[in-house]
Amino acid sequence: MSPELILSVRNLSASIAGQQVVEDVSLDVPATGVTALLGRNGVGKTSTIKAILGLIPRRGEILLDGVGIDREPTHRIVQRGVGYVPEDREVFAGLTVAENLKLAQRGPDAHWDVVETLFPDLVQRSAQLAGTLSGGQQQMVSLARALLNPNRLLLVDEPTKGLAPKIVGEVADALVRAAELAPILLVEQNLAVVRALARDVVVVSGGRVVHTGPAAEFLDDPDLVRRHLGVHGDAPESAAAGAVPDGAHPTEAPA
Repeated sequence: MSPELILSVRNLSASIAGQQVVEDVSLDVPATGVTALLGRNGVGKTSTIKAILGLIPRRGEILLDGVGIDREPTHRIVQRGVGYVPEDREVFAGLTVAENLKLAQRGPDAHWDVVETLFPDLVQRSAQLAGTLSGGQQQMVSLARALLNPNRLLLVDEPTKGLAPKIVGEVADALVRAAELAPILLVEQNLAVVRALARDVVVVSGGRVVHTGPAAEFLDDPDLVRRHLGVHGDAPESAAAGAVPDGAHPTEAPA
């Protein structure tokens, strides 16, 4: 495995309730920056993330910094330094913000300073029940839980899903900072966020990888975007304009 890669996946297949949802995925994640995992609805992006983390039955080779983790359970993969931000936040609604974060702490060297710097609103709401927060605030809790620990890799699944444009921008800003701490494999439907954050893209269709390459090169090719994602890569500006860094176009691809 190249020392420039943090994650290497080969011939990954996975199933849920006996149905195969990932067919034969092979991908690499560089040791720095953001790699976006793209594709239409139902092609296996979230399942790929879950398979890497061992949340669903899988077969294939998964190397984390050159070490095989494909036979390890989820808790050991997390202990190796893989942070996970799940789709739909999945906060503990009946616990306070502070309790949600405390439960996520893996060791004594937690990055409380990072959380306090990136999410000052959460500090002010530390005693508030997480279930009473807005969707955007819950997403910040989910991100904060992952960033609290020293990570070698972050797996982030649909972080801007269902959020208002202003909150999308705040989440994107937080991910920019997060990428300075650890490389990220990002599932994201908002192509403006992908354009602003990602250096590389991996496109999945039918449970298989159909395209890999530089993010800008992919997004700047409308025919390629339309063929693989079913949307126009150069859609007009909308109300979300300016909600993400770099003035990118807030085009959305199906999840």
